[in-house]
Amino acid sequence: VQLQASGGGSVQAGGSLKLSCKASGMIWSVFTASRLGWYRQAPGKQREFVAELTTSGTINYQTSVKGRFIISKDNSRKTVYLTMNSLEPEDTAVYYCNIEDGSRDYWGQGTLVTVSS
Repeated sequence: VQLQASGGGSVQAGGSLKLSCKASGMIWSVFTASRLGWYRQAPGKQREFVAELTTSGTINYQTSVKGRFIISKDNSRKTVYLTMNSLEPEDTAVYYCNIEDGSRDYWGQGTLVTVSS
């Protein structure tokens, strides 16, 4: 299984980006039953939780992104998305997707998001 993240880039504050993470090689039924998440790591900081879509369908966000970011998925494409609106310079980081299938923990390679003021 490989997680292929894309969609990062450079935007000005207030702009939007949509990140994608495709789970290649993962069985469809495993993808649909997995916990899906996004994390980020800013320069000089530890990796932190951003958003998750749990196996029961519950969605959770880090407080600082609530109301601005939306996590979603397309089961047919085995892809998880992170739509980021009203971006702030503090959102600058490498964003990583994460999939937990109950027995294994998969990570994407990271995609860089840079927000300028």
